[in-house]
Amino acid sequence: MKISVLTVCWNSAATIRHTLDSFFAQDHQDKELVVVDGASTDETLAIVRSYAGQGLQIISEPDRGMYDALNKGLALCTGEAIGALNADDAFHDASALGKISEALADADIVHGHLDFVDNHDSKRVVRRWRAEPRPRNGFRSGWMPAHPTFYVRRAVAEKVGSFDLALKVSSDYDWMLRAVDLHGFRVATMDQVLVDMMIGGASTRSLRSHIGHNLEALRARRRWLGSGPVDYALVAKPARKIRQFVLARRD
Repeated sequence: MKISVLTVCWNSAATIRHTLDSFFAQDHQDKELVVVDGASTDETLAIVRSYAGQGLQIISEPDRGMYDALNKGLALCTGEAIGALNADDAFHDASALGKISEALADADIVHGHLDFVDNHDSKRVVRRWRAEPRPRNGFRSGWMPAHPTFYVRRAVAEKVGSFDLALKVSSDYDWMLRAVDLHGFRVATMDQVLVDMMIGGASTRSLRSHIGHNLEALRARRRWLGSGPVDYALVAKPARKIRQFVLARRD
């Protein structure tokens, strides 16, 4: 199964080597990396082009933000399966894509565990996201997969469509909600760490970003699931994160 990995970046020279190295180290051979750069002004493009070869597509032009870049990347992907890897994240080990391919043999959507790390040199884990099977009420219950571990068959991506540019920090949540809760696709949970995510992304860097993400997520549930002005997930979703910090402290 050919897997397309989509990486969007802008002025990511400080971190993107880790992302690229982790992709090209994958033992799954049938893969491609689609890099969508938002017209970086640092060394990002030079670094990406230094990896040029089979299985790498690059586009660099101004965009309207991360989700606009993701939409451009979706149009370029040629794989039977598609997922995204942020420009400051990395696959946990060389077997990640191979395991994803195996899991997609019997599912339309897969997701797995994710470790938040403070950097990719020390790999010190500060938070552990452990994937759980979809509960009966899905996203209404406060459950959600970790987007960097979320891989779908092409048919899913085509059915769900584009990322909503009206959402500034939670369009990935909205996209996964539509994929999982609206169309009846088969979802499989993988019991392994797939990605090391560097702490400090758009939805995790501050209390304000956490609040913004949760309010936009409520907006998505109201649109697609008919939730009220306040719903159970508004409290349950952030509460689930407490366990992730507790798991990291136990190590």
